[in-house]
Amino acid sequence: MGHHFALLKTTPVRGATMSALLLAATLGMANAQTGADKPQDQSKTPPAAAAQDNRDAQKRADEFAEAAKAINGPAGNPECVWLGRRVVNLMWRDDLDTAFRHLDLYDRFGCPGGHVQATFRCLVRFGATIDNKIPDTLNTRIQACWINPSAQPQNSNFPPPAPPVPVNPPAAAAPAKSAPAK
Repeated sequence: MGHHFALLKTTPVRGATMSALLLAATLGMANAQTGADKPQDQSKTPPAAAAQDNRDAQKRADEFAEAAKAINGPAGNPECVWLGRRVVNLMWRDDLDTAFRHLDLYDRFGCPGGHVQATFRCLVRFGATIDNKIPDTLNTRIQACWINPSAQPQNSNFPPPAPPVPVNPPAAAAPAKSAPAK
């Protein structure tokens, strides 16, 4: 170290540069010792959060499997279940713009629009049983209505659901013309 001080006395420009280097080296060593310039590993999640993520993923997989078993046709496909339930949830929360965007995706996957309508109708019938203060009440009810859109709340004043209207109703027979009176 004494040698560096001798350089500082004899050459002011070099001394200033050397003292800046010494300061930088000293700060660099201090940072290295504290680990301050090591990037934090952001990919590791706390064990509790990882366990919760695993439970949520398993729950979703179980719900998709339940829908596939209970519903014949495309409404039971995982993409239709996911998008359709999301549309119903957004409609319930009055986020219609986002619901319509999701409905466009739902349609593009070839999912049946009538199932979304029937599920929303079911959800409206159960509206009094949905408590916004209890987490997941809405999602649980949407899943139940998705699986069984004709479900009725107990002691309901709602009429039973009407049968679905066919897309291309048969043409009504033309009334027979009566013979002209003579």
